[in-house]
Amino acid sequence: MLKDILEAILYYDHIAWYYLNYQWHNAFLDAIMPFVRNQWFWAPLYFFLLLAMPQRYRKLGWFWCLGFFISFVISDQITASLLKPYFERLRPCNNPALTGIIHTLVPCGGLYGFPSSHAANHFSIGVFSAVTLSRHFKWVWPVAVLWALLVSYAQVYVGVHYPLDVVCGGFIGLGAGMFTGKLFNRFFPLPPTNAPAVIPTDM
Repeated sequence: MLKDILEAILYYDHIAWYYLNYQWHNAFLDAIMPFVRNQWFWAPLYFFLLLAMPQRYRKLGWFWCLGFFISFVISDQITASLLKPYFERLRPCNNPALTGIIHTLVPCGGLYGFPSSHAANHFSIGVFSAVTLSRHFKWVWPVAVLWALLVSYAQVYVGVHYPLDVVCGGFIGLGAGMFTGKLFNRFFPLPPTNAPAVIPTDM
């Protein structure tokens, strides 16, 4: 029974990949998706947060940057160091059965792709940002989730992941971001915009 369920999941995963990667592509997306999934493309955003958060919240801003980084490390280590070597699922771009079918736009990267570290990492830092900042900026949640979804979709589009890879990676990142975000709100809550940013003394 369990084997049948797993086979069905993998079957529909391949069907979804076939459409997302091979059928539904065009010149416009071919041009932009390699940038969307590239972490260096988003480096200005990370640099802006590194400057803006301490500027706005002083010491608490530096703690926020640390929490942002820890969220990334947790999701990256779980996916890249623990789960990928355990499951050993080949990336589609490394699967010889897909030669001649796959629409590849970037170098393949590592051998294994399940779960997606890109999806996990972007969901973890996106959700961490949303959990910690949404009390002050209501738009953070939809922007952060849409951003992480876009990066995850781009990973399938360029040929380096199956949909199941990014879905599972996204859930791992969601968990990591919620965990670190809730801890941050418990011990280092950001003050209202017009209040002084001080570190709580009753820790």
